[in-house]
Order: sequence, then C-alpha cells, then structure tokens
Amino acid sequence: MRQLKHRNSRTLYLACSFFLFIVAFSSCSKNTDETDSYYEAVGLQIPMGFPVPAIPEGNEINSERLALGRRLFFDKVMSRDYSISCASCHLPEFAFSDTVAISPGVEGRIGFRNAPPLLNVAYLNAFMREGGVPSLEQQVLAPIQDHAEFDFNILLIAERLNEDSSYVQMSLDAYERLPDPYVITRALACFQRSLIGGQSAYDKYFFQDQPHALSASELRGLTLFESEELACQNCHSGFLFTDESFRNTGLYEVYADSGRARLTYLPSDRGLFKVPSLRNVSITAPYMHDGSLQSLDAVIEHYANGGANHENKDELIKGFDLSPAEREDLINFLHALEHQP
Repeated sequence: MRQLKHRNSRTLYLACSFFLFIVAFSSCSKNTDETDSYYEAVGLQIPMGFPVPAIPEGNEINSERLALGRRLFFDKVMSRDYSISCASCHLPEFAFSDTVAISPGVEGRIGFRNAPPLLNVAYLNAFMREGGVPSLEQQVLAPIQDHAEFDFNILLIAERLNEDSSYVQMSLDAYERLPDPYVITRALACFQRSLIGGQSAYDKYFFQDQPHALSASELRGLTLFESEELACQNCHSGFLFTDESFRNTGLYEVYADSGRARLTYLPSDRGLFKVPSLRNVSITAPYMHDGSLQSLDAVIEHYANGGANHENKDELIKGFDLSPAEREDLINFLHALEHQP
C-alpha cells in the first residue's frame, strides 16, 4: 500500500473527522414510526410481516444519501488499485452474495471467508462471521483495511473523492460536509439498509394469506424444517430464519479459522460462527463460513451425518435420516425462501 504523502490541510481535516466519527458514533435509533416514514419517503416499502429496521440517529435514509451510498458501493475507487468494489463480491442478482467460495480481492488475493449475502442486512445485530462489528457504519472499515480485500485506507479514499467534483457535491447534498470517513461509512450503511427483500413464496403463504403460494412438496418441506428430528428451526428462526446465535456445526475436527474465538480468545468459542439467515439460500451457494459446501444437498448431507467430532460442536448437530423424497421436499422449501422482485 502506498504511504500517505505530506500532511496537507485536507489530510489533517480528514484525520480529525475520522477521529470524531469514531468517538461520536452512537447506537441511538429512531423510533419505528419515524423510521417507517423515512423508508416511505424514498419509495421503499417494508414487506408485510417484517419489522421496521432501526436506524441510528443522524443517518436517516433520504434520496441523497442513498444515491451517494449506491455510487460508492459500485465504485472501484474504494480499492487501492481501482480493481474491485463492494459489488465485486456482493452481486445484486445473488442477494448481494458471491458465487465462489472465497472472493478475490486486490491483485487477486484470496482471503479465508465466504462473502455473506447483504439482502436484509438492515436487521442484523452484529456483523462479520464472528460478530465482532456492532454496526453497518463500522463494518465497511474491515474490507477497506483488509490486505486480501481493498487493501486501502479510508483517509486516502476520502482524498480521492475530494478530487472528484461530483462526489464533493453529492457529499454536500447528503451530509452537508465534504467527503470524509464520516460520509463514506454513513452513506454505505444507508444504502445497505435499503436492501430489503421479503417477497418470497413463503412470505405470500405465511404473511399474505395466500394458501396456494407453496406447493405440496414445499409444504412437506416446511413440516420437515419445523420437525423436532431435524431441529432446523432451533437456529434458523424468526422472519429472517436466523436467531443470530454463534454455533459450531461440526464442519471440521480442526478449524483453520477459529471463528468467534478470533474475537473472544475463548477456547469454548473455537469454531463458532454466526448462524446465517436462510432467506435466499437457494441462490447464495457455496455455503458455510469458508464456502466449502457447494450445494444445498451437500449441506443437508453434512447435517444428516451429524458433522465431525469437535469439542465445541453444538448439541443439536446429531444427525437424522431422510428419504430421497423427503430431502427433495426440504430443498424445495428452501427454494421457497427466495425473494422474487
């Protein structure tokens, strides 16, 4: 990574702004009625059965902030060598996930984790596979600084944006300030909070009172999903199909990635990863934290076999038997969780 040049007044201003952003960032959120009105004002509708997302005070959604965040998300200006953008690894047509096990970063560098989908990320309480980032505003700092992703510095990104008059104007329109770390992190978070999808066959059946929205096979799959034997719903619960807990699913006997233990340093957290949402799971392969399972059938096979022996493996992972027809029904139900624009 190239080094910062001499400290001119703009760089000093950006550094001070970044410090103030970190110190002043607050988790205070607007109430439900206010938040709903912000979404409606920009033409976004909260799906039936979905709660209204919490929005941190000071980063309310409006059209100017959405436009700036959307542009940043798709702009390769975010990476050191202008080679990738956020959208390079989070593809809109795949619920803002990727289609490869590990997405390549700057210079084709390969990291160690699968890119998670971003659709409905507005509802999550913590980010990254180990849950180490508490807000969307802060999350973008991880890929920016990661050697295997953008390999850059947010201060230098801000310098680039200040050299582009259109970005300067968009920043002033959105936040009444020049492009700086505050603006970059807030705008990207604002855009990601607009990525809400809840128009699947399951939603039509469960929330919109359309009894024929699910086929007979999908209904049988739902029964299996909710059964005590499979215990899928114990972890994949709620409208997002995740309880956001951290669990070791017995993927390996020895984990190259220690999971939540990277954050806590606790041996009991080794191999624990955040339970992912199953919404859009049919289009977000490959699966698991490292993208090691290529299909839904492979995932079901893993759980049916009871997983590998590991001291932290969750007690719910104990194996089960499914006939070929039952396995097909379960997979069909998982397909019914796919958002239909």
